[in-house]
Amino acid sequence: MVVLSRPVLDNFSLIKTSETTANPSTVIPEIDLLDPHAGNLIVKACEEYGFFKVINHGIPVESVTKLEAETIKFFELPQSEKDKTGTSTLNPFGYGNKRIGPNGDVGWIEYLLFSTSPQNCLSNFPGNSEIFWTLVNDYVSAVRHRLCGVSEMIADGLKIRPRNVLSRLLKDQKSDSCFRLNHYPPCPEHQAFSGQSLIGFGEHTDPQILSALRSNNTSGLQICLRDGTWVSVPADQSSLFINVGDSLQPLNLFSFIYSKR
Repeated sequence: MVVLSRPVLDNFSLIKTSETTANPSTVIPEIDLLDPHAGNLIVKACEEYGFFKVINHGIPVESVTKLEAETIKFFELPQSEKDKTGTSTLNPFGYGNKRIGPNGDVGWIEYLLFSTSPQNCLSNFPGNSEIFWTLVNDYVSAVRHRLCGVSEMIADGLKIRPRNVLSRLLKDQKSDSCFRLNHYPPCPEHQAFSGQSLIGFGEHTDPQILSALRSNNTSGLQICLRDGTWVSVPADQSSLFINVGDSLQPLNLFSFIYSKR
């Protein structure tokens, strides 16, 4: 599980790198989790797209808003302060800037990456870390609970028994679940006006079982369909976007999504 949340920022921009030919409103499945047929709809969306949006997910808006506000405070700190909580070759968790993968992938992005285990706190996190960690743990707990429900719907749809075979992995404290907060800084004027293309987070798939993404009101996320068409995902801060990861994709030939921002 990778939980992504994009803090509300008014001053960042990215240059779109491709034109889309499909209408995103007719492509991305929207599933109401209160719908009694939600499980079947989720399995169908996994098989056909590997990506879908859920509404009525039950994650409190207030906790998300507070977490985003605290995260904005961090990303507004001087670079020297942010670097104190930086990642290293021995510890991949903490603050990262532009270099977003073990292969040296580079994007126009900065982020905070944490393990979802109870020992995820960084002792050198600036500011009122107690408030921040409480908000992080509350949010992670709520999203994990929702993803466990979705995974059990998938197990039911595929007639997998026991039905908690996937959710049990998500709940395991030794799992590789992680939580990332992404910030896409303003692009430099000389690049914005020179026509140079910028990628916030490059083309990739997610290695885990499921990823839950939350956006703010700024668009930028794109997914690649089976025919190779890149489709922009309309921003929606009230919903959750669910992405099938590499670990789940082999089941029943589920699709998996290449995405970028």
